[in-house]
Amino acid sequence: MLTRQDRTVPNCLEVLAEIAPLGLKHIGFKDIGADTETLRRLNAGIKALGAMSYLEVVATSPEAALNSARIAVEIGVDRLLGGTQVAETLDILRGTSVAYYPFPGLPAGHPTQLGGDAALIEAHTAAFIAQGCAGVDLLAYRATGADPLDLVRAARRGCGTAASLICAGGVDSPTRIAALRSAGADAFTIGSAVFDHSFAPGKASLTAQLKEILACV
Repeated sequence: MLTRQDRTVPNCLEVLAEIAPLGLKHIGFKDIGADTETLRRLNAGIKALGAMSYLEVVATSPEAALNSARIAVEIGVDRLLGGTQVAETLDILRGTSVAYYPFPGLPAGHPTQLGGDAALIEAHTAAFIAQGCAGVDLLAYRATGADPLDLVRAARRGCGTAASLICAGGVDSPTRIAALRSAGADAFTIGSAVFDHSFAPGKASLTAQLKEILACV
């Protein structure tokens, strides 16, 4: 994710050019931190690299979140992550090829934190899949009152075998990547740990950080 602290980084277009030689196939950004025209250019640049594009909704008001879904359609992203207004968002996406992965549980604030226990996560996930979502975007390591891996296992049960479980937020080490995999996650997002150079301490460039992450997957 071309994001830091739940915001698209200001120099996202330059960063995309810098990391292009790595051949990443999944690149995303947030709905906060850049204007629509910048996001349009960023999305076009990602797709020009042959990568899948992702927009994650972290806007805190219902109106702003639904507007972000409309922007996702307008600029043509491949996958929309986040948000909690599932029925309304699916209405906006109807007739498009955009796959939707909402937040299960009780996300709040910015940067987003996650409330809710495993039972709620499983119930939300199963309900979202039944409504037609492609999967969910679980803020496992942002949990405020539950064990993150318990939530991953709960979301996995809710997803079943067909839907995809993406884990977002706080993925900052090889240990956490391995734990998410073992608990049943299909994918994860990572942003701040790259830009803070904290995933691989001592590696001074974004490219070096990303190479260390790729080595884990």
